Amino acid sequence: MDNDRKLKVCLISSSGGHLAQLKQLLPLVSSKYNYFLVTEKNETSLSLQKNHPTMFLKQQERKNISFVKNFTINLFKSVWILLKQKPDVIISTGAGAVLPLCVLGALFGKKVVFLESFAKITSPTITGRIIYKFADRFYVQWEEMNEIYPKATYKGAIY
Repeated sequence: MDNDRKLKVCLISSSGGHLAQLKQLLPLVSSKYNYFLVTEKNETSLSLQKNHPTMFLKQQERKNISFVKNFTINLFKSVWILLKQKPDVIISTGAGAVLPLCVLGALFGKKVVFLESFAKITSPTITGRIIYKFADRFYVQWEEMNEIYPKATYKGAIY
């Protein structure tokens, strides 16, 4: 087994467009590393577990009345995932549901890589603004975003 295969990578995002972006990284990550996915559990994400090791968080919306409850559940699930899976690297494309796992992962000494949303050309996401402060690597998909995130790396779009 080569050294890269020993590295365990957690790919985490909320569902929807963020998950669509994260899935663009799957061919590279799944061919080279031991990996697993974490996303919000809903009808669109359930099929992932057929082809990929997948763990689920609660669907959370900032403006929903159940936000605090779901955020708290996701916080505990994130601790459990980190302790059970022991990833070396956490790669995320956002959004909100990823915060507990990324922040706790950084506190546990895991490498955190964040890819700011393709949809954001001139303004940051809330998740990006938070994770930028502690990410080991932070990538933007538009050159204009380097004005907002001066220490970010621009390598182009993943689409």
